[in-house]
Amino acid sequence: MTFSDRDMRNVRILFLICVLLLSSGTTWSQSASPKKAPTTNPLSAAPTVAQPESPKDVLGRETPRGAVMGFLNAARKGNGEVAALYLNTPLRGEDAQVLWRQLAAVLNQRLPARINLISDKPEGSIPDPLKPDQDIVGTIETADGELDIVVERVDRGKLGKVWLFSGKTLASIPKVFQELNAPAAEEFLPKFIVDTRVFGVPVFQWLGLFLGLPLLYLATGLVGRIFSWGAGELIRRLTRNSNLKNPQLMRVPVRLLLVALGIYLVTRGISLPLLARQFWLTFALMIVVIACVWFLLLLNRSAEIYLVKRRPSMSGSESVVRLFRRTIDGLLIFGGLLFVLYHFGIQLTAALAGLGVGGIAVALAAQKTLENIIGGVSLIADQAVRVGDFINLGDVQGTVEDVGLRSTRIRTLDRTVISLPNGQVAGMRLETISLRDKFWFHPIIGLRYETTVAQLRSVLNGIRAFLGQHPNLEPSSIRVRFIRLGAYSLDVEVFAYAFAHDWSNFLEIQEEILFTIIDIVQKAGTALAFPSQNLYLADDSAKRLLRWPETSDKDSNAETLGDEELVSRKR
Repeated sequence: MTFSDRDMRNVRILFLICVLLLSSGTTWSQSASPKKAPTTNPLSAAPTVAQPESPKDVLGRETPRGAVMGFLNAARKGNGEVAALYLNTPLRGEDAQVLWRQLAAVLNQRLPARINLISDKPEGSIPDPLKPDQDIVGTIETADGELDIVVERVDRGKLGKVWLFSGKTLASIPKVFQELNAPAAEEFLPKFIVDTRVFGVPVFQWLGLFLGLPLLYLATGLVGRIFSWGAGELIRRLTRNSNLKNPQLMRVPVRLLLVALGIYLVTRGISLPLLARQFWLTFALMIVVIACVWFLLLLNRSAEIYLVKRRPSMSGSESVVRLFRRTIDGLLIFGGLLFVLYHFGIQLTAALAGLGVGGIAVALAAQKTLENIIGGVSLIADQAVRVGDFINLGDVQGTVEDVGLRSTRIRTLDRTVISLPNGQVAGMRLETISLRDKFWFHPIIGLRYETTVAQLRSVLNGIRAFLGQHPNLEPSSIRVRFIRLGAYSLDVEVFAYAFAHDWSNFLEIQEEILFTIIDIVQKAGTALAFPSQNLYLADDSAKRLLRWPETSDKDSNAETLGDEELVSRKR
């Protein structure tokens, strides 16, 4: 059996997961160590009346969880004298030794591995207000029904109040012990790998972690290949296409879930001590959390690819979808981390409050960045700016090359690139020239004042007839009118909308129309006006007006006809 590079890479990832989660196994052994009273500096104490503190129990029996963990650790080490101190029983000597061994066996084989749910408060969980000094640490199945494992708070005088296994629970333990028939799995293992510990974890658990789990993971890969081959053969036969590849049915998250399922079945099938079961079930839960988060990340990525392919022409949509995908990815990872912290009993209220304050500070510091991102999202969502559009934006004119989350890049007519923040673009007047459905043809034609009324009518009728037959003009928009007597011309307004593919095509159509209009004006016997000047001289006696020729030299050919001279220049 051979494994691909992907399988070996996934095995290395699994090893990394194992190393990161090893702390979950050592937590249970470390939490049972005796708690030391916090030292205080007398110089820093406030000048107030000192309150008497309750004595600290060296065995860690101040809380229900501390009592259970302390007993299990003492029983695991075979320290009978210490283990008996966790029992609220009048038995002493050999009877007490027998009782704690029976209790340890019952807890190891029957008590559910939910030590993290046991209260870690000095007052307990207080589920029953009528019995405030009792706490249920778990329920086991017996031949007579369910039996609650109860610890009770006992006042030991100068030693203070400590939590011990209740006398009522201990009275039922010998009968339950008789029902046990499956010896612990540790009895079948070599004593060396059971008693030897590395970082507080027995060697046999290390072997299962770094040898059993990788083999189990590789086995899931082999099973996945078999299923993929079978599914591929079925699809190829149904579709009659032999070129189809085998579908990938078991991705890494699915294989991790199978590994976690295997751990659960193994812990249910063999008899492991309670702390070992707690370790492996906690480890399996961490794998399930990682696999679920991983699967949701892959699903989120597939959704991003689907949305981008669905709207490939939507400018900037890829950036927005990627932003939302990364945001969701961060929330998924953060949610998985919160679940893990909550499982280990870490209080999250203060951490979440700190994150809220920190988030406000970051938002204030990144105000401009957030403004640009929000502006970019609004531009992309409204499709106000798209890649390839030719736009007028303030004093900037050019073609849009990219619409990002923070800025928009425009290539100007000078072939330079200008990057404008999206917050600024969203607040500016935007004119998209390339989105015009029609082009406005609107020249003003000036005819010479020598044009007669008949010639003017001929020009108007000729232009109307030509424009009405032009295939690129909208007939309902055509308007040709004599609008005013200009300073040096008779002005004719031409109004029409032209259909063109782009600006270059419109310029081509406009050029053709202007050539034809010039030809119509010339055929009518007139001409286009141009700026000119006429000089008129008036004589009081003759009352004549002489018009100077437009091409003559006015200074050399002028004749003095009287004392008054009226000069009118036209250029």
